Amino acid sequence: MTAPVLMEPMETTETPAGAETVVAPVDVVACAAFSAAGAGLAPLAAALADGRLPAGTEAGALPGDPAAYPPAPAVLPVSGFRPEEVLGRKGLSRLTRTEQLAAAACTLALEGPAGPAASDTGIVLGTSVGSARALAEFTRDTFVQERPYYVNPSQFPGTLMNAAAGRTAIRHGLTGVNATVSGGPLAALHAVRYARGALLNGHADRLLTGAVEELSAHTAWAWRRSGALAPGVPLGEGAAVFALQRAGSYGTGQRPVARLLACETGFANPAEDLAHVGRRLAACVRTALWRSGVAPEEVTVVAPGAAGRRGWSAVEDRALREVFGTSPRTLRVQPVLGETHSAGAGLQLAAVLATWPTPATERDVALITSIGPDGSVGCLVAVRPGA
Repeated sequence: MTAPVLMEPMETTETPAGAETVVAPVDVVACAAFSAAGAGLAPLAAALADGRLPAGTEAGALPGDPAAYPPAPAVLPVSGFRPEEVLGRKGLSRLTRTEQLAAAACTLALEGPAGPAASDTGIVLGTSVGSARALAEFTRDTFVQERPYYVNPSQFPGTLMNAAAGRTAIRHGLTGVNATVSGGPLAALHAVRYARGALLNGHADRLLTGAVEELSAHTAWAWRRSGALAPGVPLGEGAAVFALQRAGSYGTGQRPVARLLACETGFANPAEDLAHVGRRLAACVRTALWRSGVAPEEVTVVAPGAAGRRGWSAVEDRALREVFGTSPRTLRVQPVLGETHSAGAGLQLAAVLATWPTPATERDVALITSIGPDGSVGCLVAVRPGA
């Protein structure tokens, strides 16, 4: 359950449906990302500027047995990912791909500006099921072994959805809030909402917040069998983690990377009408902008999240046209990095931070949107510090 959010009132003459008042913001003080472009924001910015992975990008090692993958779709593992360089070799073989990506991203996020003590630092991680590969292989063993209980017990922890957050916290001695949120394509947005509530209500001083998705033969086959992947879009993986703190809760000389304002989610049943899902997203966007104190014409970039899923990009685009008319600059991440499912919204936010213009314009405002195949919708408003 998401913790309640402290809110600050603001005078208004019109209240969108579902909007109560303006929310207190939280700041991104550090960011770490792993994607098909590589580690960090610089290679991500270069890939998005070119509209493709730069020539010569080091191919990531394909997780698991390459022969087990289907002939399609194309897959994009994290480029040059060597977890031992970030995490060391001790205990690495016992970590699933999901745990390695999450722990590496959290480790790099902690290398940012000095923050609160470990006792006041926690983790809020978004995912879908955790490690699909670990879950599938452990379950298979219960069928193919001579007895169902003839399984490797050391593999069991990796099958738990909260294994990545728990093991990362243990590795770094973080004893603050520790939560895992399952949300599919909206996982990162749900994680931000949860983290914001925990921060504003004093349950933590700093939260490593983001989402992760691993690539495996099991997920590749699932996407192939479902036919849900948009034509021409590869299947990817990645992790994006943001160190969040309450606005103004750090040193005066420290400049945050971004300020996160309203984050809204909703739902509409796609079995009834896909257009209704689009209208629900448009309503979420209007509410988020209103609660952020931002007019639609002030938004400078939109990062939509449905480009990797067959049929949903059109629904998302119609919703954005309903709100903006002529849409602001659009930053599509999935055609470059692949469909990364539960890591998608986190990588969209990382992409925005990586590609904000330099020097800063008078007011840089970004909108991240996402739609899930179950009809869940959501968005996040972010502004550049000092804007």
